[in-house]
Amino acid sequence: MSEQNWLELGDKYVMNTYKRFPVTIESADGCYVTDTNGKKYLDFVSGIAVNTLGYNNKDFISNLTDQIGKLIHISNLYWNKPQIELAKCLVENSIFDKVFFCNSGAEAIEGILKLCRKYGKKFKGDDCFEIITIKQSFHGRTYGAITATGQDKYQEGLIPLLPGIKYAEFNDIESLKAQMSDNTCGIILEPIQGEGGIRPVSKEYLQEVRKICDENNIVLAYDEVQCGMGRTGYLFAYEYYDVAPDVIALAKGLGGGCPIGAILAIENVARAFQPGDHASTFGGNALACSAGLTVLDFLLNKNILKSTWEIGEYLSECLQNLKKEKKCIKDIRGVGLMQGIEIDKPAADVILECLNNGLLLVGAGSNVIRFVPPLIISKEEVDKAIAILKETL
Repeated sequence: MSEQNWLELGDKYVMNTYKRFPVTIESADGCYVTDTNGKKYLDFVSGIAVNTLGYNNKDFISNLTDQIGKLIHISNLYWNKPQIELAKCLVENSIFDKVFFCNSGAEAIEGILKLCRKYGKKFKGDDCFEIITIKQSFHGRTYGAITATGQDKYQEGLIPLLPGIKYAEFNDIESLKAQMSDNTCGIILEPIQGEGGIRPVSKEYLQEVRKICDENNIVLAYDEVQCGMGRTGYLFAYEYYDVAPDVIALAKGLGGGCPIGAILAIENVARAFQPGDHASTFGGNALACSAGLTVLDFLLNKNILKSTWEIGEYLSECLQNLKKEKKCIKDIRGVGLMQGIEIDKPAADVILECLNNGLLLVGAGSNVIRFVPPLIISKEEVDKAIAILKETL
């Protein structure tokens, strides 16, 4: 079947919720994907920061194949070994004590919204239900997560939103304080805003937020759905800042392509949940957790974190050099292999032309191009991507 036929079938049968590029990806290997016409693309999107180990990783395939032969799903009425092992690995390599598994980043945020409110009502009072998030943030597409998202464009047509959510300015501690009240139970933020334009918060800001939460018994939650799981060169983004939250949301890169989400919490906050307070039918199923264990093995034991930091520094240097040549580039920002360039023209136009030239990129707002390749990317592949981008610009 031709590429055009696949596109026509997709338009006919799939609900129109994405503005998709006119390509159908059929296979992939390493950091390259191939469409139904046989054209190869260097992938600097990696499923939007999902495919941590790239494509066709032999260990990943072997471990999942082995798990499929044993058990895929049994429900959380019973224990399964990969879930216990993954929870143990996450806890022993973090400052957290307990893990809840779900299926996506949006679900993890939904769980955190509930956990913050449960905590506030149990340990501060019945009226303690307000949660503060940050403008230009993005937390997911479900109803609570879209309310927590600090961007009006994602909320159009959905009013009224979930009550009790307030928004503070990015990186502005006084704005945060102005939104606080005795009824504040939680603060949720992205250490590095992804969809909001690849904007890292400052360490000093996080330190102040941490202090405020400690002084007022407020739950501090980080959304590390995109910036966690090695993308900064650290296993968790909070380690890059050396400012720990009480709770984090994980997803995307944790499963390396398999749907999985997780909430990690310190014991004092995790105890706000009791049996029956929260659940997920597919959360923590054996197959997804086997994928997570494989990803963590590579991150912790096979020098992926060190490589991510080094290649991230190299990518940043290359982008800075490109900025000197191209006046349309206004800013370079990001950490590790989560980088972005702000340009003085629509990012979508450049991204589409790069696609035509064999490079997959993704936007982060109207005029920011995002670089979130697989964490196995090489310097040679960075050079190739920069060369295509340079030619395109």
